[in-house]
Order: sequence, then structure tokens, then C-alpha cells
Amino acid sequence: MSGEGANRATRSTVAEIRRRARRHIDEGAVVQGYGADANAVVAMLNDALATEVVCALRYMRHHYMAQGMASPSVAAEFLEHAREEQGHADRLAKRITQLNGAPDLDPATLTKRSHAEYIPGTRLAEMIREDLVAERIAIESYREMIEALGEGDPVTRRLLEDILATEEEHATEMHDLLGQHAKT
Repeated sequence: MSGEGANRATRSTVAEIRRRARRHIDEGAVVQGYGADANAVVAMLNDALATEVVCALRYMRHHYMAQGMASPSVAAEFLEHAREEQGHADRLAKRITQLNGAPDLDPATLTKRSHAEYIPGTRLAEMIREDLVAERIAIESYREMIEALGEGDPVTRRLLEDILATEEEHATEMHDLLGQHAKT
């Protein structure tokens, strides 16, 4: 059998795909070939969502609290990171709803479910250090989530890989800032 013929033998017919699409319409984007446990993925994404919201809030506090001669540029960096973390939260919430879940933004449980802690810091170097620690936690958490997903959900995997890349950039930037402001 030729390569094209072999591929056709293992694929569904168009009529079968159409029938399944109509029969399972209430499942939205989650189709028969979805290879992960959607409920487990939604739970994992809700923990990631909590982490991103807590990180965005911590970065916002740091943006407003940064003081001193060197603080304007650091405060601007904190604000940029806060916006990017909020963007991550938005993307995670959207994916959760695509998987027929509900984004869990309950303020009473955000810090309990977040992988990163909300440690406010008082001095500039302390704030930077806590943000670096949180970025390192996020990096490790996203790597583990990506590994757990495997190939079962390529859309969520790509989303997490994209967020991971940004978290690595944030960690590098916080590391560089910490070196510049270790005593402030």
C-alpha cells in the first residue's frame, strides 16, 4: 500500500468526522482524538492561573513600592512583568474555558493554589530576589506540566511552552537586576 493509502486506512472518513462532530457538539473543542484527561488538565491550568495572578499582583506591588535613585527603571521592569503575567493568566483562563472548564479566580484560595508565594519585600533588592525566586518556581512548574502533558494535548503544551519561554526571560532579567541592585 502506498504512503497515502496507508494514511487513509488509519484515518476517519469525512462522514465519520461529521457524524461525531454533530453527536458530541456539547463538548465544544474537546473532540474524540483529545489525548489527555480534560478535567486533570483544567485542574493543572487553574493552579497555573492562580500562580500567574499572584505573580502579577506581587509585581504590581513591587512596581508601586520601588523607591530610590535606581528605582524608576526597576519599577518599569516590574510593571512590564506584571502585565505579561496578567497576559499569561488571560491565556490560561481562555484555554480552561476551551476545555469546558471554569477559571478559578476565587481570591480566598489564590495564594493557596499558587505555586509561587506572595512575599511583598520591603527593599528593592528583596523585591527583585523574591521575583527571581517566583520565576524559578514558575519555570520548574511549567517544565513539569509540559512533561506531564506529553503529546496528549498539543495546544495546551504549546501554550505552556510559550509561557515558559517568557518566564525564563523574566528570570534572566531579575537575575541581572539583582546583580546590579544587590545592596539596595
